[in-house]
Amino acid sequence: MLGPVILAASRSDKMRKLVSAAPVTKPVVNRFIPGETVDQVVPIVEETVGKGLELTLDVVGEDITTPEQAAHARDAYLELIERLGRLGHGTKAEMSVKLSMFGQALEGGHELALANVRPVVEAAAEIGTTVTLDAEDHTTLDSMFAIHEELRKDFPQTGCVIQAYLFRTEADARRLAANGSRVRIVKGAYKEPAEVAYQDKREIDKAYVRIMRILMEGSGYPMIGSHDPRLIAIGQELARRAGRKLDEYEFQMLYGIRSEEHLRLAAEGHRMRVYTAYGTDWYGYFMRRLAEKPANLLFFVRSMITKN
Repeated sequence: MLGPVILAASRSDKMRKLVSAAPVTKPVVNRFIPGETVDQVVPIVEETVGKGLELTLDVVGEDITTPEQAAHARDAYLELIERLGRLGHGTKAEMSVKLSMFGQALEGGHELALANVRPVVEAAAEIGTTVTLDAEDHTTLDSMFAIHEELRKDFPQTGCVIQAYLFRTEADARRLAANGSRVRIVKGAYKEPAEVAYQDKREIDKAYVRIMRILMEGSGYPMIGSHDPRLIAIGQELARRAGRKLDEYEFQMLYGIRSEEHLRLAAEGHRMRVYTAYGTDWYGYFMRRLAEKPANLLFFVRSMITKN
């Protein structure tokens, strides 16, 4: 019940100002977003890699209203890639990008987003890594998948994200699994209408398992984005049944959530990738993390009470 309310708040300028101004907000945000600049996130990259984990890095910010802002977002990723290359971490850290940051919602946005993301994908390939296109609300997905398909012509390692709560996703998973794509599956963190998405958690979980099976039995590379112990265990069993080796799929979890589980999976030999966001425009990302799991909201409220 709380999730839709929080997602609505994520789009409210009034709530943005209120939450941003609260004294307790910054310390809590730091749990999920470890920095605002490349210089601040580099030590996190080195620490994470040193623990035997991998990363996917997201420069947060989706409220793009001009082509100049979209170009600035592109350049922020190019700066990140340049730093990763100098550090020699290209094989351990990939990038996650939201095409809305690259101008997808602007006039001529499909072509603009493709033009902006291509140099990022090219630069990532030069240092031995890749890019995954994050899924956003359902109205953007046809464009995202078309850009993904176009990029894979030259960079077949380019990944994409699918969301289990959408009715369309099983069909998308079959297509992507058949053509050998890198695919991250998540439950979904946008407010979607009942006409296009499951609303009941049990139905979403069932869809998630069906989609995991499709991906594991396909020819692509599944990336299981979940903190749910039950879904993780099912993913391991589906991989075993499909005859996949430990390096033929991976688990992904958010920075700051279930950190001990990150280490446990890595110690068992699994590829474990930590989704790590940074940047100044953190509000939308932060609010979706609260919406995804009630425990995150309780952590935030408890912190506010303790601080006040």
